[in-house]
Amino acid sequence: MCYSAMVERSLKEYERSFNAKIELSTFETLFGQRLIDSSIKIPKAVELNFLNPKSDTEHRIKALIDQYHEVKATEGQQELFKQKKRLADSERSLKTKETKKALNDQRIATNKIDALVNRLGDLKRSTFENRDARIFPFNYAPIVINEEGHHKIILARYHCRQAGKPASIDRQYDGLYNARRDNLEKFWKGQFTKTHAIMLINSFWENVSLHTYEHRDLKEGEEAKNIVLHFNPNPPQIMAVACLWSHWEGKEGEALNSFAAITDEPPPEIAATGHDRVVITLKPEYFTEWLSDGQAAAAYYQMFDDRERPLFEHRRAA
Repeated sequence: MCYSAMVERSLKEYERSFNAKIELSTFETLFGQRLIDSSIKIPKAVELNFLNPKSDTEHRIKALIDQYHEVKATEGQQELFKQKKRLADSERSLKTKETKKALNDQRIATNKIDALVNRLGDLKRSTFENRDARIFPFNYAPIVINEEGHHKIILARYHCRQAGKPASIDRQYDGLYNARRDNLEKFWKGQFTKTHAIMLINSFWENVSLHTYEHRDLKEGEEAKNIVLHFNPNPPQIMAVACLWSHWEGKEGEALNSFAAITDEPPPEIAATGHDRVVITLKPEYFTEWLSDGQAAAAYYQMFDDRERPLFEHRRAA
């Protein structure tokens, strides 16, 4: 289902691959909204594209990013102070008497301090690390769309809220980042053949059950355990994932661009791990045709059947 993906971090790569224009206004709007809406999660990899702004719009985007970092740094420092006090209080208590509460406070505060220190360090960092490009459902990522005959790069949420649906559908269906091929002309009929997109990724992660991964039944009394697998194409490559997207508008004037990745039956090496889906990666010769939309469904299914089929290697994620 592509529970998580490593998106291509360079917007220049999107421009080059699709002869596309970055729709900077959508980036500026979202970076501004993020200051007042904590649900908007944009990966640091996207922010790094504006480290050295050139145009007036890019300078405004950079200013919004800096402002966001300042707010988060202040919040982080306040929470860090709170957790350091909690740790000190618990350690003082433990010197007098060992209690379950003091031990629990010590453990929680220590873990939170470590996480906060790392988070504050990430805010200051201006160099790229792989984790900066990882997205999860409800995170925002760059996608390429076609509007008025032009390829555009926009930021969109990775969990598709279809136009005309209530906002509550986000809570009703938690898997709307996955558009199954066998459901495209049913649940996704409002987007399939009409509003297509492409996301560039380098790898992806999936959840599987440990006993399924180990090709065995659950032992008596054993509870199912989830593990996460990281899949990488061999040789390494940028993969163009076929997606559907939608522009949603609410009754109060709210607007949301969001998308879902199209998935199909897995190749043998993924099926062998116990996972039953894989994203569809398009060949370059189909990019323009896929983004053009408006053709009969059969034409798009032919692109899926003639897709890129890299060999996937995997490892268990930490």
